[in-house]
Amino acid sequence: MLRDLRFGLRLLWKNPEFTAVALLALALGIGANTAIFSVVYGTLLAPMPYPNPDQLVMVWSRIQGNRNVSAAGDYLDWKQQATVFQDLNAWTGGAVNLATAERPEQIEAVRMTPGFNTMIGTPMFLGRDFRAEEGRPGEDQVVILRYRVWEERYDKDAAIIGKQIRVDGKPRTVVGVLSALPSEYREPPSIQIPLAFAPDQINHDFHWLLVMGRLKPGVTIVQANANMESVTKAIAEAHPKSNTGWTASVEPLKNNFLPRETQTALWLLLGAVGFVLLIACVNVANLMLARGSARQRELAVRASIGASRGRLFAQLLSESVLLAIAGGVLGVALSAAIIRAIVAIMPQNTLPYEADLTLNVPVLVFTLLVSSISGVLFGCAPAWQAARANVNDILKDAGRSATGAGRQYVRRALVVAEFALALSLLAGGGLAVHSLVKLSKVDLGFRSDNLLTFSISLPEERAKSAEQVNQFQTQLLEVVRAVPGIVSASASTGMPVGGTSFGMPFSIAGKPVDDPSKRPGAGFNMVSPEYFRTFGIQIIRGRAFTDQDRAGVERVAIVNETFAKRYFDGVDPLAQRIVVEELIPGVTKLGPGVEWRIVGVYRDVKNAGPRDNGFPEIDVPFAQSPWPGMIVAVRTVGDPALMQRSIADALRKIDPDMPMANVRTMEQTVAQSVAPDRFRTALFASFGAVGLLLAALGIYGVMSFVVAQRTHEIGLRMALGAERGQVVWQVLKEGMLAAFAGIVIGFGGAYFVGRAMQGMWFGVGAVDPIAFSAVAAVLLLSALVACVVPARRAASVDPLIALRQE
Repeated sequence: MLRDLRFGLRLLWKNPEFTAVALLALALGIGANTAIFSVVYGTLLAPMPYPNPDQLVMVWSRIQGNRNVSAAGDYLDWKQQATVFQDLNAWTGGAVNLATAERPEQIEAVRMTPGFNTMIGTPMFLGRDFRAEEGRPGEDQVVILRYRVWEERYDKDAAIIGKQIRVDGKPRTVVGVLSALPSEYREPPSIQIPLAFAPDQINHDFHWLLVMGRLKPGVTIVQANANMESVTKAIAEAHPKSNTGWTASVEPLKNNFLPRETQTALWLLLGAVGFVLLIACVNVANLMLARGSARQRELAVRASIGASRGRLFAQLLSESVLLAIAGGVLGVALSAAIIRAIVAIMPQNTLPYEADLTLNVPVLVFTLLVSSISGVLFGCAPAWQAARANVNDILKDAGRSATGAGRQYVRRALVVAEFALALSLLAGGGLAVHSLVKLSKVDLGFRSDNLLTFSISLPEERAKSAEQVNQFQTQLLEVVRAVPGIVSASASTGMPVGGTSFGMPFSIAGKPVDDPSKRPGAGFNMVSPEYFRTFGIQIIRGRAFTDQDRAGVERVAIVNETFAKRYFDGVDPLAQRIVVEELIPGVTKLGPGVEWRIVGVYRDVKNAGPRDNGFPEIDVPFAQSPWPGMIVAVRTVGDPALMQRSIADALRKIDPDMPMANVRTMEQTVAQSVAPDRFRTALFASFGAVGLLLAALGIYGVMSFVVAQRTHEIGLRMALGAERGQVVWQVLKEGMLAAFAGIVIGFGGAYFVGRAMQGMWFGVGAVDPIAFSAVAAVLLLSALVACVVPARRAASVDPLIALRQE
């Protein structure tokens, strides 16, 4: 074996062109597979980086079969009554204003019950986790920094522990710094704050918490759900008004937040790069067949002095495996670059923050296996062809014709397979591109030009009453509208594409519901009167809000088309009233149900992004239901991006420590909403392009070899009167027939690819004639281009020189 490998290494060194082309093809195939497998392994297969990760679970509240966040009262009762958990902790997200040395900024904050980090096993880089007593109101003025915040905002100050920083205008003592996580620079920077429940927050009707637990050793998910079923039943009996119809589910933490379509996309990507590797193997097999033809006499001599067919087969196969291992080494280097590129273009929150996208031992073992199997795959056909050749005919130079014909059939069959695989691969990319084109043409229901949006979050001390919030909102809009170049401005809790901020159950006045848990739900958005004008949303019935729709007068609401069609079909929606519980600023508890008279219906807006299929929405005046977190939208005369500095200067007149956050033009927001689609499209299209390149190189190599082998025949035909055009046509016909046959077969594979991707792309089905026709045309064009050079070379053969050489 060592002798075979040394001999194979010498041959590869003596044939640099063959070696370079083969290694390039293998490096592309193996590198792509290694990179995508590292993503799949880190996301779907690798255990989470915590002690006993299988014990970690999410506990969700459920209503009408859908999972939901939980109420503080439910969480505390679960913690007290459930017997299957070692520990149970809750958390919620939100934005806070962080004072730094340069300027105040809005930053993500995770409010968690003490013991959360200890429960899941998140290591501390500096300091400690929150203590139990820091989960009580008044004793919660401490903070833990994520590593990135400590690095970027505090310059890795090792003495940060015990120092105070200002969060929402209040001093908080830094007690810890978390160790860097795998996703540290893939996610927005954030801090951790203790979650301390005030008395009014402990109720069963305001759902706002995420709950995670660690199961006791030996407890299964089935046992945990059975225990929670009895617990939630007891809570519902104790609190029938708020908890009737509510249940809970215990689910494994791993990938609990990862959408099913993302998981499907990862497996499909792994399949796509598998196709790339198969195409690369076919390419190298063709190269090996061509190289084997040149080595016929060498192999015949070895056979004549005693080498068996098995011995020759082993020799050639060992050379193939050696080539594959070398390609694997280059592929690993290439995969590192591919992983960096994937991470660079990956939208935030695409993958779980526990996913470690690195080249670790399991990934390298996978690469070794893929390289070895690839060597066997592309080495078997050439080795088998060489081992079965007739030694006597080769030594007498009489068997060239038969052997060449056999090899030619194999090579053509490989080209057909290569193009079939390439079409199947490109079909996935074609579907992705067609879907993205359709997404870009979706009517969003509003005007996205000349719009700038940003968010403002009021600190707790400035949002203790509805009057305070309304006063701030009024002052804010007055100051912003006074900025030169601004046509209109609005404040709202949600916005088009960004989504509504709340989902609220409702009932129709005059139609009481016996079971509150069976009420339908709708998106709930608080907006200022200028909201519809600023965004260019069309009111199709009734009226928009006015300044007269203020606190203390009749409550009014505007609903969207979907709401009106679904709940008021056949009746006048403007004669209806709906009942929705009141949201009170500074109070995490639902108020009493109040009636809202519907005064208008607006055209459906894609509030959840271009993929939005439409869901019921209710808009109410901000003045009648104020909320401390708001989105400000301004319509400008010119480029909205140039208005940021002027608006920031105007806001300083209200509060110099109030930062603008999430400042974006609406075009940027729309682009961000389709970023996951662009990301998936870029990956599928890129690997499809690699497959196309390899297929084109494959047919080019085969046709070049055919022309070289048939130089004598071509010269003889031209000597007998064949014209250049006839020779060119003959070579083109052979190459294009093989490509066309591969494409016809590939349509079957494209159909199955479309079936596998069904539902993942927007606006395209399992069979998309436009996408399939486009990729077939691209493949045929690439085949034509790849055949032109060998065809022209054949037509330029000098008959006399060709016949003399023969």
